[in-house]
Amino acid sequence: MLLRHIRYLLAVADHGNFTRAAEALHVSQPTLSQQIRQFEESLGVPLLDRSGRSVRPTDAGEAYIRYARRALRELEAGQRATHDVQDLLRGSLRLAMTPTFTMYLAGPLIERFHTLHPGIDLRIHEMTQDAIESALADDAIDLAIAFSNVRSAEVECQSLFVEKLSVVIGNSHPFASRQEPLTPKELQAQSLALLTTDFATRAHVSEYFRKQRIAPRISIEANTISAIVEVVRRGNVVTILPEAITLENAALQRLELRPALPHRTVALLRRQDGYRSAASLAFTGLIESMVAHSALP
Repeated sequence: MLLRHIRYLLAVADHGNFTRAAEALHVSQPTLSQQIRQFEESLGVPLLDRSGRSVRPTDAGEAYIRYARRALRELEAGQRATHDVQDLLRGSLRLAMTPTFTMYLAGPLIERFHTLHPGIDLRIHEMTQDAIESALADDAIDLAIAFSNVRSAEVECQSLFVEKLSVVIGNSHPFASRQEPLTPKELQAQSLALLTTDFATRAHVSEYFRKQRIAPRISIEANTISAIVEVVRRGNVVTILPEAITLENAALQRLELRPALPHRTVALLRRQDGYRSAASLAFTGLIESMVAHSALP
């Protein structure tokens, strides 16, 4: 058995087709088919069912692929480890964040990290919480900044700080000069612009509405925070976003809401028992230091 046999098998299983798998692997289809046949013969069991319109793993194939994916992740981690330079003159870091954090955490964190370690190749991904947990479990990313309510047992969570959500309006909104807190009933009467339901922030806000027994008027939904910010700062609609975003935008104001929206814990996530590169340890140390010294918004 060779490593390429595993890669070939996984490619066919993922594409469900020898032709597409061969194209992705940059090999000829006859070569790919021959290699898979030899692999099956060496194991003494068919791994792929070729009888249908698409190629599917057999029961034995499903069992083998589950272990093969895990082994491949470990081998790739080992390869990164051999290239890891402890003095941080070079290396790489794959970092993911949920969308709200790219608005106010990415800038100061990445600017500081790049200044300290310019030789580190940094790859940043914006993902939902669920996608982050899957990517960590699959070893597709090294670290993530998300929320502490993780579901996967394969993900380790390190609490960083508490994030506060606020009602946010533009400077031209009729409530712009208001001093007293807003009530849930008053919020219910406003036109709201909210993130779509696949955002963790939207789920948090919806749970607050449910507990307060109010049915808000959601006039606008968007799948980017920048779109929500633009709509709110230019008009009379209201939104709910992390308080830190208003600190970064002079065209926005925050209003107190009573009862207040529950706070949530921001956390650094990593794969349980995953390899800790010098770059990931340096980033962890940096964010811990910046949190300790209140150097983040």
